[in-house]
Amino acid sequence: MESVKRRWYNMSLRKALVCYVTAAAVLALALCAITSNLCDFLVKEIYEAYPETVEKYYLTNERGERLGDGSYVGRDFVPLSAKDQRMVDILRAFPGVIIPVYSALCILAAALLFYRDKLKKPLAELRLASEKISNNDLNFTVASDRDDELGQLCASFETMREALAQNFSEMWRQMEERKRLNAAFAHDLRTPLTVLKGYNEMLQAGGDEQTRATAVTMQRHISRLEHYADTMSQLRRLEDTQPICQQTPLKTLAASLHESGSILCGQMGRQFFMQNKVNSPTLTLDGDLISQVHSNLIANAIRYAVASVTLCLEETQDGLLLSVSDDGPGFDKISLEKAADPYFTREKADHFGLGLYTSKILCEHHGGWLRLENTPSGANVTAFFKSR
Repeated sequence: MESVKRRWYNMSLRKALVCYVTAAAVLALALCAITSNLCDFLVKEIYEAYPETVEKYYLTNERGERLGDGSYVGRDFVPLSAKDQRMVDILRAFPGVIIPVYSALCILAAALLFYRDKLKKPLAELRLASEKISNNDLNFTVASDRDDELGQLCASFETMREALAQNFSEMWRQMEERKRLNAAFAHDLRTPLTVLKGYNEMLQAGGDEQTRATAVTMQRHISRLEHYADTMSQLRRLEDTQPICQQTPLKTLAASLHESGSILCGQMGRQFFMQNKVNSPTLTLDGDLISQVHSNLIANAIRYAVASVTLCLEETQDGLLLSVSDDGPGFDKISLEKAADPYFTREKADHFGLGLYTSKILCEHHGGWLRLENTPSGANVTAFFKSR
């Protein structure tokens, strides 16, 4: 008996569906036969409630005398009442009407049982697993003891989960290793830089004019290396930064962004314009994080703008859009693809190409994104911050 149950449990979906449909058809036929017999019985009961009318005929001789006991040559029923006649008509028509009803009900019952016994549990397992994977949660298992198609699918899903968990673990290990290497490199770089700065100051204090000129050039490169070491330390801290969201007055935030944008553009001789399309009084955001992204985007736009930089704030259903555009030449094809990558720059000056990368990381930490595009008047960078 146990082996039969196990074979039924592991039966393929196609065979199981055929069995359920066959059982539904047999049950529908049985119900139709029972209903037909019941209707015939009820019709007979109605007719038996009425007396029969019988005529008896006799043979006679020439004198009119009866010959024998006579015989019944005909029988008839008393006419039914209108109510019973309607009932008889209904009972005779009912089997033909009830056949499609029984068929539909039996097929529906078979479908529900097939779903309950063969589909419900594995589909629930797969749905739950998909939700956990979408939430970056791989600390679970997809368990299934079936050998049918859905059992095989669950097994494949579990294999995929294990591969993802292994890849994620390796990725996090590499990221932590990179953080440690960056921190160690930045730390180890500062010691020789400090020594070089000391010797360079001595060279600038004494020596001939050519030596002092060389020392000034060395100082510029030393400062660049110090900036590089500071940037690596900032990137290490940036990857661990999480937004602190709270109810932020958008009017106050817009005024702060306008003020800082005007100062930055004024220092570099650029005009600053702002479009505020925000209507809500507050949103749940990290104002400091948004201000940092704003400063990075404004600084990047100033670097390429010819005369002006424009800031646009716009509210969406689930967050805030911050767009910064300039009237410069725009992004070339390679920059559109790689400008937000770390250390990407098309310049030879003291610029490490981390402003857009930093902004992208901060936007992603805030549940948003960073988008680069060209407009007819120049370049445009849009940052989205999701309201919590």
